[in-house]
Amino acid sequence: MVAKVISGKTIKGALNYNESKVREGQAACIHASGFILDRSEMSFYDKFRAFEELTSRNRRSKTNVVHISLNFDLSEKLNSDKLTAIADAYMKGIGFGRQPYLVYEHFDAAHPHVHILTTNIQDSGKRIPLHNLGRNQSETTRKGIEKEFALVPAEGKSKAEHEFVHPIDVQKAVYGKSETKRSISNVVRMVTRSYKYTSLPELNAVLRQYNVMADGGKEGTVMFDKKGLLYSMLDNKGQRIGIPIKASAIYGKPTLPFLERQYPVNEALRQPAKDQLKKAVEGILQSGSGLTKEKFAEKLSKQGVYVLFRSSDEGRTYGITFVDNKSKTVFNGSHLGKGYTAKAILERLTLKSESPHHFRPGFIPAPKSTAGKAAISSPGDSVIADLFHADSSYTISAEAALRLKRKRKRSL
Repeated sequence: MVAKVISGKTIKGALNYNESKVREGQAACIHASGFILDRSEMSFYDKFRAFEELTSRNRRSKTNVVHISLNFDLSEKLNSDKLTAIADAYMKGIGFGRQPYLVYEHFDAAHPHVHILTTNIQDSGKRIPLHNLGRNQSETTRKGIEKEFALVPAEGKSKAEHEFVHPIDVQKAVYGKSETKRSISNVVRMVTRSYKYTSLPELNAVLRQYNVMADGGKEGTVMFDKKGLLYSMLDNKGQRIGIPIKASAIYGKPTLPFLERQYPVNEALRQPAKDQLKKAVEGILQSGSGLTKEKFAEKLSKQGVYVLFRSSDEGRTYGITFVDNKSKTVFNGSHLGKGYTAKAILERLTLKSESPHHFRPGFIPAPKSTAGKAAISSPGDSVIADLFHADSSYTISAEAALRLKRKRKRSL
């Protein structure tokens, strides 16, 4: 079992996220603990008012929402009763057993999982501390629940397995309807939370792998000036299709101001992965001749690194971005060093792909040996041979030099 704890500032947004899943047939509210009414008797506003009544008791606490997801192995066969029992044990273990909470079983992923929604504001108005909740209480409780309910343990599974999201299947998506928003939202939430990016183009390099793009508008437009942000679906050619989704409409609100606050944090967090990425790129560049842009990218992809060459409308390559999907880090080539810019990479690929005696300005290849073969000559062969085999000790005579000097003076 894998538990993820996310804190927030608006109970309405988190509640609406889960309730919208219920309306779409992608989730079901299977349990309500600590409420006066039964879950089947409560409307959206009944649930909202119950939480709002508690959070109003502590107006100073801006962070008052706790949204938890419990994720189980694909092989697990868990019915609603068992999921409810697991949720109750988990909430008691992390110190939220007496808080009101809702449990939603979601059906929008291949693996079984539930979402639990609650608040950390108690009846007394005091808040339950959230600092290190996910790292300490949650981890201890998770391990105990795995043993108690005989669940597949999370140990031994990589983080990438837990957070893997498939690229959007644009053929199955229904443009303009709930499927589009759900698909885009799932990708954006995973990427913005997991990857270390330091600019919008770097974020887009990651999103492109999942057929999604973030658009801040062109400079000079109202959207650009007001720091608006839209997320769109991309087709297989990288063209935007369907109706874009506002960043503010996605749970967690991955807006441009939010992203910009992450940039300096991500800059520091990605540094430990820098040298390993450079080593992987250098290893491919030195792997042998015959490398093209496509082969270079293909070889790196086998090591979990996605390469994006950025080109202008005229087809000129002006940039390169590396996305390390193992370490969840993103680097522009220039951030790795001068030898890893788009220009430097392309020059090295060109040298690798051409023959040892490819033509370069100022260089004339030596004629091949014709030993043992009949010489096939052309009018220019003797000139080239003369250039290579002329006597290097030959000098112009003094008399000839004087005549040339006088000729130059007359021409002036």
